[in-house]
Amino acid sequence: MNTVYVSDLDGTLLGDNAILSLLSKKVLHELLHQGLQFTVASARSVVSMQMMLKGLNLTLPVIEFNGAFISDLDSGRHEIINSICPSVVESIYKLILEFGCVPFVSSFNGREDCAYYKDVINDGMRWYLNDRLTSKDRRWRTIEDLMHSFGDQVVCLTVIGHAQQLLELQGAIIQKHGTTVETHLIENQYSPGWYWLTIHDCKATKDQAIRTLVENYGLQESEIVVFGDQINDIKMFKIADRAIAVANADAELKRYSSLVIGLNTEDSVVKYIRQDWSNKCAMKSDSDIR
Repeated sequence: MNTVYVSDLDGTLLGDNAILSLLSKKVLHELLHQGLQFTVASARSVVSMQMMLKGLNLTLPVIEFNGAFISDLDSGRHEIINSICPSVVESIYKLILEFGCVPFVSSFNGREDCAYYKDVINDGMRWYLNDRLTSKDRRWRTIEDLMHSFGDQVVCLTVIGHAQQLLELQGAIIQKHGTTVETHLIENQYSPGWYWLTIHDCKATKDQAIRTLVENYGLQESEIVVFGDQINDIKMFKIADRAIAVANADAELKRYSSLVIGLNTEDSVVKYIRQDWSNKCAMKSDSDIR
């Protein structure tokens, strides 16, 4: 049986500095050359992934924005787009304003990816914007009225603030649009104390994206092995044949794991894949000899 490996990025495949270590990159490069079926599923954009995974030849597309996009890593071309209904975007935007917050708007305008912003009202938002601009992320642009961006295919609204405020906002969104959108509330591990509430279309989940990828690439008979660390990985853990949490993973996610390995800072995901791949190759060689 073939195996497809799918890993989250931040807190899982990446170290605490949001960088793929030289060891992990080297091992993945070698295994991909040998035929390893590997990809990533992340809340990040493909633009961000391209910088982190530069030099890796992924034959499978990546899952970005938690499943809002399924995209080719090299070109950034989107194979699947799960955007939020424009009327729902407008309704949620009004709710966000009512709670005294301002979102970042991530979209595809038919030609390129965009990330719009207007007012930056707290240090959490400022950290994110500075991080993206420092990385020369080409998506970012200011806009006079965020509602002007709603003509694009909006795939994510990102609200950054304090936990209690965003928890109440999340509850209001779920109460009004719970069947049509998917929400995640997670602390930014690189800027502690600031929480991110992300809103996607209900079809934009990692499990649905993995199923789509498996079907589109004729991998239905393959074993699915996933790696993660946060609660937005729970759904993909539920559909996997093997669901593997890193030691630093959220306790709730570990409840759904079939195995807990080492820390993300110890190249644990890649070390596990290397050993698993080696075992499978050895079994295949023994089978061929017999």
